[in-house]
Amino acid sequence: MNTSASCYHLPNNKPKTVIITGGANGIGAKTARTYHGHGCNIIIADLPSSSDAANALIASLTEPSRARYHPTNVTSWHDIQALFRLSKETFGQIDIVVSNAGTMESKGFFDFEEDEHGELMEATEAGRVIDINLKGTMNTLRMAMHSMKSNPPDADGTRGSIVLIASTSGYFGGTGVVSYISSKHGVVGLSRASQSVARQLGVRVNVVAPFFTPTHITSGYSEKWKESGLPANTTEDVANAIVSTSVDPARQGHSMMVAGNLVREIEEPRTTSTKDWLGEEISDIMTRGGKFFNDLGGYTLPQARS
Repeated sequence: MNTSASCYHLPNNKPKTVIITGGANGIGAKTARTYHGHGCNIIIADLPSSSDAANALIASLTEPSRARYHPTNVTSWHDIQALFRLSKETFGQIDIVVSNAGTMESKGFFDFEEDEHGELMEATEAGRVIDINLKGTMNTLRMAMHSMKSNPPDADGTRGSIVLIASTSGYFGGTGVVSYISSKHGVVGLSRASQSVARQLGVRVNVVAPFFTPTHITSGYSEKWKESGLPANTTEDVANAIVSTSVDPARQGHSMMVAGNLVREIEEPRTTSTKDWLGEEISDIMTRGGKFFNDLGGYTLPQARS
């Protein structure tokens, strides 16, 4: 991938500005540090409860003046609006957005908790995970695309770059963490569904899908994983993949799976193997259906029911 230093600056030699949601800890913090090391302005968007971690990270940087922390709950549209507005007021246009904020359930979806009447209780924890991981990513993507569409084109003709953080769980999912797996499948679908508009706007939207990475989310089994001898990512591995994907003009609609020291693009092989797993007849029907909607100018939305 093209990761030369010039990729991190605009044609007028001003540094690019990057927003990283969930940027105070773990993968997000390492990503923020990596962008900053390449000369970018960075905005760490994270919950108010992460303010100490965010401010400590900024204080540790070589040029803290190129970094800001904005308290942000990605499920709140008001917070997302304020994040982009204040970021623009501070640094100007937003060039790169990394939608990294995410969480995992602390209760099993199939625990079947009952109330005092013996009635099954709602899985509210599941809703919280979906809200943060999927709704929050949708909020971030939508606002980022709206912000970037008015940017002047970069040297490669791009007006902005967005990286959505999914997971290998967005493609596989036999571990039983129902809400997390469902949300990450949703993030992959979100990227696929956004490509047509993204191309029209000159914005690149890609996915990074990490395999096991020791962070707070995986703390419950990290030591046992290490003892097993299975390969693991470091946060640096994932951060490097995120940064490289965001600045590589060849990446559009791609998904980069990060597994240990291996990085593989997996969307194009999935597309080319469609005939192998669907069969030629169904694959042909799907292709013709796609052409129908392209010729139609997109999916015709139904009227809202009263």
